[in-house]
Amino acid sequence: MEMWSRRKFFLTSLAGSAIASANKLFGRAMDPLNVANPLPTAAETAAQGKRPLIISSANGLHALDRGMDILKKGGDTLDAVVAAVTVVEDDPNDDSVGFGGLPNEEGEVELDASCMHGPTGRAGSVASVRRIKNVSRLAKTVMERTNHVMIVGEGAHRFAIDEGFEDLNLLTERSRLAWLAWKASTSFNWRPGIDSPKYVQKSSIDGYNQQIAAIFDTPEKRAWLPHIQNVIAHPPTGTIPCMAVDAKGDISATTTTSGLAWKIPGRVGDSPIIGAGCFVDNEVGAAGSTGKGEENIKIAGGHTIVEMMRRGKSPSDACLEAMSRVAHNYKNDKKKLATFHIFFYAINKNGQHGAASLWRSTYDKNKHASYAVHDGTQARLVETIPFLDEVPPGEPS
Repeated sequence: MEMWSRRKFFLTSLAGSAIASANKLFGRAMDPLNVANPLPTAAETAAQGKRPLIISSANGLHALDRGMDILKKGGDTLDAVVAAVTVVEDDPNDDSVGFGGLPNEEGEVELDASCMHGPTGRAGSVASVRRIKNVSRLAKTVMERTNHVMIVGEGAHRFAIDEGFEDLNLLTERSRLAWLAWKASTSFNWRPGIDSPKYVQKSSIDGYNQQIAAIFDTPEKRAWLPHIQNVIAHPPTGTIPCMAVDAKGDISATTTTSGLAWKIPGRVGDSPIIGAGCFVDNEVGAAGSTGKGEENIKIAGGHTIVEMMRRGKSPSDACLEAMSRVAHNYKNDKKKLATFHIFFYAINKNGQHGAASLWRSTYDKNKHASYAVHDGTQARLVETIPFLDEVPPGEPS
């Protein structure tokens, strides 16, 4: 009886949230976030499915062409999604995944990834991997070359080397300086001492800002400073999930990340967890997530979304159902929910797509949360449907 009461609560909560979100979204012509360059919403773009289709988080916008080329040539859906996210993993300017990812608290970049191949039902995963850039491909190699699903830590690194992956320092100069600035912002041990002319008292905010700025001693480095100040204030959770369905209806997905910036070494989020950060059922669809992975793990978000689609929900509604479960864990307390952000993304077998965000915007309050979609014409950004149709009310604590 209790199970049915909880389910009724979820469905009731979802219906109310969806209606509230829809009312505000369809009136978005007056929304200052969208006046300058309004984006289409998932509801407007995905009512009619289209195949082939490939989607990802917004940071994959420039990479979806690579995956779509493979789909149009009749290639495998897993090859398509891994090829797309590899573009992002290789990009030193994207510090959420792969090369240039923001490191853990010890200054080491640790990567996680998973993949699922719908036609065969196979999966592969790696976690806490150091010095290997393309962990999405490594997760695929675990799937293809072993009878395991997940390999982690030093074992995953040795496996990668044995399989011919390059051992590589993943810190770029920008991510290294970001780590140094973060260290200086959190510990007096990483600041000049009292015997130094550059000594700054803890209460001297202006002096401290000057000290941080001194780390960035060239025009190129100073250009990085606003971004680095933002990632120190809002430690990013990184990640790019990508999922595709081909013309025949076969589905695959992958999720890859450098994880939460400044994390405790060995921390693993949802990205490498099959059923949380990535899940595929070839008869139904696929789902993935970005944001605070701990919240997704607790509700098995990827699996939850696919099961909701199996029961007939659209990808957008299924993502909202998962989001309602995250919020329910905090009794819908906005003060607690304001301490994090999370996003869900989904496609179904018919080529419909959708995504939901906990909040209407990113922590850049002038930027509406969005995701990337390519349905064979051109990659474009589409607004997520917000569970809470407002901006995050404060910085995460």
